[in-house]
Amino acid sequence: MNLRSGRLKGKMTSDAASFTSSMEFDKRIFLADIKCNVAHTTMLKEQGIIPSENADKIVEALHDLESEGIDALNLDPSVEDIHMALENYVTARIGERAGFMHTGKSRNDQVATDLRLVLKEELDEIKMDLLDFIGTILDIASENTETIMVGYTHLQHAQPTTFAHHILAYANELRRDYERLVDAYKRVDMCPLGAAAMTTTSFPIDRERTMELLGFSRLMENSIDAVSSRDFMAETIFALSMLASNLSKICEELILWSTYEFGMVEISNEYSSTSSIMPQKKNPDVAEIGRAKTGVLYGELVAVMSILKALPHSYNRDLQEVTPHLWNSVDTARSMLNITHHMLASIEFNAERGRELANSNFAAATELADLMVKEKNMPFRVAHQIVGRTVTEAIEKGIKPAEIDSDFLDEVSMEIHSKPLGIDDELVKRALDPYEIVKTRRAIGGSSPEAVEEVIKRLRNFLKEEGFN
Repeated sequence: MNLRSGRLKGKMTSDAASFTSSMEFDKRIFLADIKCNVAHTTMLKEQGIIPSENADKIVEALHDLESEGIDALNLDPSVEDIHMALENYVTARIGERAGFMHTGKSRNDQVATDLRLVLKEELDEIKMDLLDFIGTILDIASENTETIMVGYTHLQHAQPTTFAHHILAYANELRRDYERLVDAYKRVDMCPLGAAAMTTTSFPIDRERTMELLGFSRLMENSIDAVSSRDFMAETIFALSMLASNLSKICEELILWSTYEFGMVEISNEYSSTSSIMPQKKNPDVAEIGRAKTGVLYGELVAVMSILKALPHSYNRDLQEVTPHLWNSVDTARSMLNITHHMLASIEFNAERGRELANSNFAAATELADLMVKEKNMPFRVAHQIVGRTVTEAIEKGIKPAEIDSDFLDEVSMEIHSKPLGIDDELVKRALDPYEIVKTRRAIGGSSPEAVEEVIKRLRNFLKEEGFN
């Protein structure tokens, strides 16, 4: 069938046909297009808009096509899109009666419906992948509640923590990514079918019936909006971009921690490579590519927002160009998610190195200041000043953190406060012990084993509530 033949003379040039064709990325909506046509034809039959015999023949042909697969279609670019290829198939099977299935329907509302159907399925799969990743992190955390490491701010030693506490940050970030996708899903799960070209149709269609048959939760209640809105795509790509950003942070830390200088993790050989010239190298290539893929997601988001900017209502062919950016975003984000998941699950954490770093470079300084506040009822800013001077003098004199005692603190206090602190030496030693420090952080969200286990429990309950076992 040639849609141009009624209104336009001649054919598009082959270049123009290829330039405007959406056939290549339409393949993704093949099954959704069959489902959409079956639902619409069923509704037309039930409403008495088209003869039952014709509707049954159309539906039968559509089911045959579903069984045969997409290879049964003529996918030449001159056909324009998957919708016409599908209609041509049905026409070849049952003759011109196939044209009844397009009654009261446009390609405008049809493609909008197809895209939403497929994206719903894609989001469901990504959401389950996210829950699976969170579950893996909880398993790792459960085994490392007492595995000491140093935490960083400004990429400088900050305070002692545990490996479990640190990677629970990943779990909570991914939970928010999951929740963003759940929320975006609500805007995807809206049915535009029945909007036709832009003003619905004079045929007595039942939009609620097709919504029900297709499994949507609600109707789009303005037909212009129904055919022209692609904000659900932009919102999804943003949520996926935010996910990619969080995954990139995980990749970045694995890259840093696997260096000789950090020496905290060993990434599995399956996720590493070597140099073509330097045989000693073990490069974290997978993590580096994962980190770089984030830029792809950002680029897709900017591209989509640029296409959508200032488009007049309602349908414009520009909207066709949004689709490949959506699918590339979905595929890229999902591959990033799964490769990062498996790579993190493969690492070995060097507990000895973690404790060594936590014991070095005065990561216990905050606890020492807190000790002064507790024991001497001293304003924190005064304690902060004393500890700051203590660290400076210790560095200048080559004194290690573990070698600081109450006498050394008294000397510094005399310089600043004009009187000694007189804190028991055992309390000072405990304040400088990373594990003792970690145990004191019992508030929800803290680093103590008890606080960490409580958060793990809450996150496991969250997974159960979301149907993940």
